[in-house]
Amino acid sequence: MNKKRGFSSRLKRAWLRLRPGFFYGKDDLTLFTSNQLVQNKPKNELTGAMEETNHDVLAAVDLGSNSFHMIIARMRDGHFQVVDRLREMVQLRAGLDKHHYLSLEAQERAIACLERFGERIKDLPYGSVRVVGTNTLRIAHNSRRFLRQARLALGHPIEIITGEEEARLIYLGVAHSLAFDDSRRLVMDIGGGSTEFIIGDGFKGLMRESLEMGCVSFSQKFFADGKTTATQMQHAMLAAARRIRYIQRPYRQAGWQEAVGASGTIRTVANICKEHGWADDGVITGKALEKMVNHLIEAGSVEEAKFEGLSEERNNVLAGGLCVLAAAFERLGIEKMIVSDGALREGLLYDLLGRIQHDDERDRTVLALMRRYHVDEAHAERVAVMATQLYEQVAHEWELDHDELLHRLQWACKLHEVGLSISHNQFHKHSAYLVEHSDLPGFSREEQHALSVMVRGQRRSFPKKHINKLSDEMQLSTQRLTVLLRLSMVFNRGRSEHADTYIKLKLDGKKMMLVLPDGWLKEHPLTEADLAHEVEQLKKVDLKLSVVA
Repeated sequence: MNKKRGFSSRLKRAWLRLRPGFFYGKDDLTLFTSNQLVQNKPKNELTGAMEETNHDVLAAVDLGSNSFHMIIARMRDGHFQVVDRLREMVQLRAGLDKHHYLSLEAQERAIACLERFGERIKDLPYGSVRVVGTNTLRIAHNSRRFLRQARLALGHPIEIITGEEEARLIYLGVAHSLAFDDSRRLVMDIGGGSTEFIIGDGFKGLMRESLEMGCVSFSQKFFADGKTTATQMQHAMLAAARRIRYIQRPYRQAGWQEAVGASGTIRTVANICKEHGWADDGVITGKALEKMVNHLIEAGSVEEAKFEGLSEERNNVLAGGLCVLAAAFERLGIEKMIVSDGALREGLLYDLLGRIQHDDERDRTVLALMRRYHVDEAHAERVAVMATQLYEQVAHEWELDHDELLHRLQWACKLHEVGLSISHNQFHKHSAYLVEHSDLPGFSREEQHALSVMVRGQRRSFPKKHINKLSDEMQLSTQRLTVLLRLSMVFNRGRSEHADTYIKLKLDGKKMMLVLPDGWLKEHPLTEADLAHEVEQLKKVDLKLSVVA
């Protein structure tokens, strides 16, 4: 980073995320406007190398409970042209024991697959690839070591997303794969460990739910012996119906004009119905499902049913997925469902494109949360402005110079006071709880947890023990971003509307020096006391803070 040229292009580009206003430069008052924004070269957090930003080719990887999928696409005139698709039936969920620990065999199987995927995407620039893990990786207690190996195999970070975020991305992928108008639609996706239900208008999802039932988990639980008796089928469908009952009333009340199914299980069922003449191509009807269930019961097993259109690799997971689908048809009153080619990985691509083009769902989420809890937006912006000033001065030396980390700091600034709506006492803890446990569309589970830790650490004790619970890759960056948030809070605690002081921050190894104008501390004794507190707190993370005029 060229220190002499003042604020970097990254700062200018990120300024779109802050409300319009002024910003103090190093020597004079400088107003940055949107027409001054330029591109920059981001840094790969895994390799540390500076890279050319080239987002012509994007890739998405879906680490599902049953299959791993990768899609690589090239941008052409604002549309995706798929250049490669890869899918491997890893059956990660099958390696999860009753205590939710992944077997070594399942991990090795998955890493081998990801090494093959990695050959295709390792050379893509950082920020051009999104990799997400779903249900099995959400609940596996020993996923931390596996994820570390998986990141190395792929050469890109991996996000573990919540069920609600998975549902949002599925709907996004389906919406772009069909000729969607503004009609209301129900979208259903049966995965290996969870099933997502979404109701939306056009490209906008309105209701999202992720239920703990999937083709692998139900097949393991109800059909472990390979038999498909009437009793087993009834028990499986009843178990699925009990879970769907939770959403039955609100979903039926919302209504829809068309039901759409996504992903492997529903596509397989549609293929079987077509091959046996039970339904048209790409369509599933209630009567077709009934015939398929009866045929499976009469045969006594999936193998004996000899379904046309069923691949061998899906033999052992079909029964569980079929029961989930049949229960959904019955409980939600679905008469007919069409099958979509789009799913989670396509949704990832479109979401990634939105981030690149500064149309980030996370920005909308943060603003919505601020307004839900009546945050003082002007004050939050002032905190973000100063935090960004401090960030720009140390980003290179602290290895924070990537847009995602700056955005995370700004989001923490904007959300730091959401807890005031609950109580002024210990509001930083209330804020952290709301950030941690709210449904935040666009954020991965780790991103959300890191934001919560930063918000908790804005004042009083430094949150060292909470930072240590983050993944290894996020600990140091979160610690350093929290330091910047705390310092920004110190200088904005008086909630003054006049940002008339530029704070200079210098680094020398583990030494930090805040340089203030002559006589400033004498005029602000409360801030001086707060800085003395910060000196003691930063010692906990082996940082020595000094304040000089």
